[in-house]
Amino acid sequence: MTAPHSPARGVLIAFAAYAVFAFSDASIKILHGSIPSYEIAFIGALFGTAALPFIKAKEDSWLDVVRTTNRTLWLLRFVCGAIGAIASIITFTLLPMAEAFCLLFLLPSFVTILSVIFLKEDVRWQRWAAVIVGFLGVLVVLRPGFRELSIGHLAAAIGGLTAAISIVVLRKMGPAEKRLSLYGAALLGTIIVSGILMASQFVMPTPRQWLFIASYGLLGAAGNVLLMTAARIAPANLVAPPQYSQMLWAIAFGYLIFDDSVDLPMAGGILLIICSGLLTLARERKRGTPLPTSVVSSDSQAPLATSAAGEGPSAPKA
Repeated sequence: MTAPHSPARGVLIAFAAYAVFAFSDASIKILHGSIPSYEIAFIGALFGTAALPFIKAKEDSWLDVVRTTNRTLWLLRFVCGAIGAIASIITFTLLPMAEAFCLLFLLPSFVTILSVIFLKEDVRWQRWAAVIVGFLGVLVVLRPGFRELSIGHLAAAIGGLTAAISIVVLRKMGPAEKRLSLYGAALLGTIIVSGILMASQFVMPTPRQWLFIASYGLLGAAGNVLLMTAARIAPANLVAPPQYSQMLWAIAFGYLIFDDSVDLPMAGGILLIICSGLLTLARERKRGTPLPTSVVSSDSQAPLATSAAGEGPSAPKA
């Protein structure tokens, strides 16, 4: 049954989804690296399977989780899902939340570049301008040469790049691919790759650590379900902009929980990156090919939640 079209309600649900994702990311940071990143990714992905019943359409079979129309691209998403999940967890563990988010918000710029290289898309000067603004924002935030960079910054770049590759894969595979297969590729990739890495060094979580790992996985799953709901009842170009509310949550969590601070240069860089993303979204709206509405969550399934659900079977995969 198709959900009734309600733009205002869809936008409110989108805001709720991004808040849920922010709480999921904060759950990782609260652990302070006491549990290996691949172990968090593995257990979190197991909890993330809670979203599968909501993703499965009535006509789907559970075997569609592993079925695909293009095994090569499915495997690429499998690998990117695992790498992206682990990299994002490292990012939120090592970096202040606001800094982690602003680096991961470069995803639209990565998608633009990869779309030109692999999909041969015609990208006009407006989208290139947005890419340049985004990278200038990153330079302002990172200030290379004036501050020490860490493995967390590298992980953020890897996380953003692998998520962008996954989005380009979604576009390439097209609307014929079932959402359950696309979701299952990244979920299985995270479970299998992280499980192999975890086998040699498993750390038994304490009850408190189990609570936050479960919070990470279950809230990520809940965020995806909320995003799919929002995309069914409101246009994707309205559901997309609320993603930047995650930055407000990041600043609030950083100040209230993690004793982080945002200095003036970082604030300026954050504004540039947000402007870059909004310019890209505006351009994509004009072209009729909206980007996925969630671009920054440690749950790598988030970009799929709306790109595969928001526009119906004839929609382009963004």
